[in-house]
Amino acid sequence: MVLSDLSLAVAEGELVSLIGPSGCGKSTLLRCLNLLERPDRGSVEIAGIVVSREMGQAWSRAHERQAHRLRANVGLVSQGFNLFAHRTVLDNVMLGPVVVKRMPREAARARALALLDKVGLAAVAARLPATLSGGQQQRAAIARALALEPRVMLYDEPTSALDPGLTDEVLAVMRELDHDGMTQIVVTHEMRFAAAASDRVVFMQDGRIVEIADPAVMFACPNDQRTRHFLRGLL
Repeated sequence: MVLSDLSLAVAEGELVSLIGPSGCGKSTLLRCLNLLERPDRGSVEIAGIVVSREMGQAWSRAHERQAHRLRANVGLVSQGFNLFAHRTVLDNVMLGPVVVKRMPREAARARALALLDKVGLAAVAARLPATLSGGQQQRAAIARALALEPRVMLYDEPTSALDPGLTDEVLAVMRELDHDGMTQIVVTHEMRFAAAASDRVVFMQDGRIVEIADPAVMFACPNDQRTRHFLRGLL
């Protein structure tokens, strides 16, 4: 997927939902934001850290060092839970702070337990991921991402593999994080969530941002015909 001439500014504490047809570039945009995809040109700024590249410029060690600094401020939760199957839920959440941030184990354990309590999983901290429901595993993945104290959380269709009841569990955690002031960008097909919880909604098509609007405008009277056509098929 090639993205062209994108410009997206997200204020601190905003929850922004990315919507659009499959293959339109939503997930690629997320990967560009944390520089898992290297942009050919342009700039990304998160938490005051800027990574810029001119067209034709080689990707250098300096670019990669700056990208690493930026990624340290970004949490990513994907469709797959990607939990370590042989480690308990608690160990999964502790691992990042201990290995990446060199946090003492007792401090990492206390933080992990607090985060598991926050996402409603304190009672299953000692269990292996395979014994949990899909919704519980995704909430554990969110806790694991939060353990590294990111400034921004990115979600790539975090509920796409879940049944409706489990979906609501995960979306409730994201609403709570929004209430706490966490900046979040969510690729989602959950239009109810996008309408009810987003500060702004971004509609994408063919690798471009077509429209950015408040949810009330986006879902009631979008300006662009392409947005109207997409939403008519869903609402």
